[in-house]
Amino acid sequence: MTQRLTINRQFHIATKRRGAKQIQSGAKPVIPAGRVPRISRLLALAHHCFQLVRNGAIINQSELAHFGQISTTRMTQIMWLDNLAPDIQEEILFLPRTTQGRDPIKEADLRPIAKTLDWKKQRQMWNKLRQGVTGSSIASH
Repeated sequence: MTQRLTINRQFHIATKRRGAKQIQSGAKPVIPAGRVPRISRLLALAHHCFQLVRNGAIINQSELAHFGQISTTRMTQIMWLDNLAPDIQEEILFLPRTTQGRDPIKEADLRPIAKTLDWKKQRQMWNKLRQGVTGSSIASH
């Protein structure tokens, strides 16, 4: 007598970079709508660059700029973001994804705040900037 065996398992087909398909276990992961704001990505980059310098993998910002194929001035502008108060950095890293149009906060808007070394003053400037951003969910955070 023959017995039947039925196996129920959830899987999905994943497409790799070169178009190859692969069966993967579990449900297909949900990709969130929109994109991470550019300022959030730049702040994460600043953290990574500081870590490279701290660990001795890179000598200084000039070398970072060379490897990143950007000017030293631009690298300095990005690195200034690491001077923001920790709570401001956290808000920037967790900004809502941009689903349409331009990002509500630009890096150039943050430069004067990042150049201010007093965190209390930074927070005042940040709050003023957030209030000036109309029609976005950042103003309510």
